[in-house]
Amino acid sequence: MRVLITGASGDIGAAIAEKLANPGYIMYLHYHKNNERAEEVRKQCEAAGAEAFCLQADLTMTEGAAKLVEQLFTPVDIIIHVAGHSLQGLFTQTTDDELMDVMMVHLFNPIKITRALLPTMINQQSGKVIGLSSIWGVIGASNEVLYSTAKAGLNGFIKSLAKEVALSGVQVNAVAPGAIDTSMLAVYSSEELEALKLDIPAGRLGSPTDIAETVSFLASNRADYINGQIIEVNGAWN
Repeated sequence: MRVLITGASGDIGAAIAEKLANPGYIMYLHYHKNNERAEEVRKQCEAAGAEAFCLQADLTMTEGAAKLVEQLFTPVDIIIHVAGHSLQGLFTQTTDDELMDVMMVHLFNPIKITRALLPTMINQQSGKVIGLSSIWGVIGASNEVLYSTAKAGLNGFIKSLAKEVALSGVQVNAVAPGAIDTSMLAVYSSEELEALKLDIPAGRLGSPTDIAETVSFLASNRADYINGQIIEVNGAWN
């Protein structure tokens, strides 16, 4: 099994990589800046018996998808789009550069990567495409308008593509996390995080492992009849 994970140096990407790594697997671990963390994830995957390779590309750039794809030396059976970053602030104060960065990393380059790798999946009549969306892509969020819009676009891509390739044996789904305990929440104070937990019916933040478990299920043959779905993992927050 050959797996590509974008954003594998991040908290959620690393958890997914370490969950999926098994003997016989080839893991392609994309990162942008954090080579040290990517190497740690690679070693963890290899300790689990997988072959693992780190691939560097800046997915905020127009050419990011092409740079990533050209580093692959085998076809891919599973694509997991995790790379991304949040952008907070008033919509009227966002810049054109911020707009393009957010759309590139969360929407345009995932689309381009999938387009490049999908023909092999269709030819082999099997494959998985899994996107990491967000609760804000489902319900929207003030002060995160661009991020919410990009994730909503990703959801539309997932649902539409699934209808197009289902007959070819390819499943296309996404996971939409709620508030997950990662570095993305570092902008919040401890008091704000405690208030956030009180707002979540489960009474806690999610963990990267919670998301990795869901992605692992979608990547398995146990989920072969699940297609075109946005699976919300949010402790009943929404």
